[in-house]
Amino acid sequence: MSVDQELVERVQAGDKKAFDLLVMKYQQRIVHVITGFVHDPVEALDVAQEAFIKAYRAIPNFRGDSAFYTWLYRIAINTAKNYLTAAARRPPTMDVDASDATNFYDAPELKEFETPETSLMTAELEQAIHQVIQALPEDTATAIKLREFEGMSYEEIAQAMDCPIGTVRSRIFRAREAIDNRVSEMINQGEQQ
Repeated sequence: MSVDQELVERVQAGDKKAFDLLVMKYQQRIVHVITGFVHDPVEALDVAQEAFIKAYRAIPNFRGDSAFYTWLYRIAINTAKNYLTAAARRPPTMDVDASDATNFYDAPELKEFETPETSLMTAELEQAIHQVIQALPEDTATAIKLREFEGMSYEEIAQAMDCPIGTVRSRIFRAREAIDNRVSEMINQGEQQ
């Protein structure tokens, strides 16, 4: 029996601390998954918390047909999609606090190798890759995000997406090809300038 399965059974028996252990184990991964959909870090944390609450409420129905993380991942994705759907119905708000901007630029890891040129190139590259992924069909985009951002194996992705492994391989191939084509275009444009 896996550690996750043992913890799930303890939660199902009424042990709330066992669920805290599952949250600690998967919190970063779930937040990272949700950040792929909800780009505001604070909102992503809220959505992750909501996903864990939903998982806690639904855990009595967890039968172990899939790995716990796969089950939790599906809840997180659905929660993020529901959040985005609801957010699209709300009027936009623009309330940026000046202290947020100051804190952002104080982050030491952002300053390590930062020059104006590398910053601009990195931002342009990240934006281009993000745009390519956004333009992909949803299944293809999800597969590449799980592989590249989550580090999931092809088997785990197939299980999470409920499709054959061959389908996962072809989706990831198509996504990488689209990203490579866009990066090549950018490099060629840079050489011509």
